[in-house]
Amino acid sequence: QVQLVESGGGLVQPGGSLRLSCAASERISSIYDMGWYRQAPGKQRAVVARITSGGSTYYADAVKGRFAISRDNAWNTVYLQMNSLKPEDTAVYYCNAGGYDNGYWGQGTQVTVSS
Repeated sequence: QVQLVESGGGLVQPGGSLRLSCAASERISSIYDMGWYRQAPGKQRAVVARITSGGSTYYADAVKGRFAISRDNAWNTVYLQMNSLKPEDTAVYYCNAGGYDNGYWGQGTQVTVSS
């Protein structure tokens, strides 16, 4: 069973940047599509960005041009670089391996964008 551990969340001012990391407990390079999701209070968990095992990426419209997902297969790590952060980006961010319905989830990391 894959274990995922997120890090890098915190408090940042609007316009600032953060980089989230997701460390996997086993080799993920040729196995899983990976993704970042977020859940704000009172809202459903929703996709932010995904990256396939082959490196193809997908971004939610709300983050296109501001966020970038990448993976380092040698280190079993997936990253989410978040730039030009807005208050509406405030949420708990979750790492996922293998898809929303049947995949594995990390414990989440809080991102708060506030002045």
